[in-house]
Parts: sequence; structure tokens; C-alpha cells
Amino acid sequence: MNKYSDDQRTRREEYAEATRQALLASGREIFAREGYQAAGIEAISRAARVTRGAFYHHFEDKKALFDAVVVSLQSDAASRVQEISKRKSKIWERLYNGIDAYLDVSIEPAYARIVVQEAPVVLGNARFAEIEEQYPMALLKATLRALKREGELVFDDIDLLGHMLDAIICELSIMLPMSSDPKKTRAHGRRIIEGLLGSFRRK
Repeated sequence: MNKYSDDQRTRREEYAEATRQALLASGREIFAREGYQAAGIEAISRAARVTRGAFYHHFEDKKALFDAVVVSLQSDAASRVQEISKRKSKIWERLYNGIDAYLDVSIEPAYARIVVQEAPVVLGNARFAEIEEQYPMALLKATLRALKREGELVFDDIDLLGHMLDAIICELSIMLPMSSDPKKTRAHGRRIIEGLLGSFRRK
């Protein structure tokens, strides 16, 4: 009896997770294509092939789904950045590899519209910063702290440096899609980042 109940519970949990993932996928697609304001719960539910009731079983409202989509995108971005950055053995190279990887992610259409353009407005700066702190920022600060531990970085306030560096990277990611020459803008932005970090690098 217990085994039967456990099997039923497992199937229910698997179905519930599959439904949630379907809603996240359809939400991501529709938010990226239409924007938050134009996206409708009915359309998102229909694209996910679930009922409106199933939507509300998993998410309180459209904003809750949007929040979950942003978390998912940021988590995926952090995983990709980490995977690419660790291909280098030296910490400085890992840092620059990670920055380049993030810039690549930031100009992808779904990420650019949902995370870069809309998330700070829809979720508010406090919530957006909280998500940022958990994912991309966490990797950036961890790498800066590793450089400091190795004596490669001469600066006491790693938290402040991380936030300032993140702000530059984020601003650059906003400018790239609008630039008439993205390659040139990215190269110049990269020089600014290298100049900032170079000023704190052990001579």
C-alpha cells in the first residue's frame, strides 16, 4: 500500500514539475516575443497546453511567473559562464573569459529583453538585485575574492568592486544591441573593464 502511494505521489510530482517547466518555457517565449505587458496568462497557458487553473496552481499571477523565468534565465546564464570560465587555469583568464561569456549571453534576444530590459522595471530594483546577487554576481565576486586571496588583486572592498564592475558590464550589455557597430563598442567596453581591473592588479 505504501509503495503504491509512493508511486502515485512520484507520478503526481513528476507531472506537476513537467507542467511548471512547460509554463516557464511558454512564458519565456511569449515574454521575449511580446514583452511583459502584452503577454497574457491565457496565451501562456495555451502555449504550455495547460489550463488556466493549472497556471494558478503553480504561479500566483503573471508577475510570479515572470520572476521565475528571470531566475531560470539567470541560473542558466551563471551555469554557462562558469562552464566557459573554468576552461582556463589562471584566475585572471577565468575572469575575462567569464565576462566575455556573460556578454555573449546578454545579447541573446530572450535574455536581452526579459532580464536586461524588463526585469528591473517589472520586478523592481530590490528584487532584481537579489536575483543578480544569487547568480551572475556571485560568480563575479567569487572570482575577485580568489584573486585577492592569491595576492593578485590589491583592493580591500571586493563587494563594492564587484558591484561597480557588474554595473559596467550590465551597461555595456544594454548598449550592444543598440550600437551601430556592436563589435567596436564591445571592444571599447572591454578595454574600459580591463583598465579598471588593471588599476587594482598587483604590479
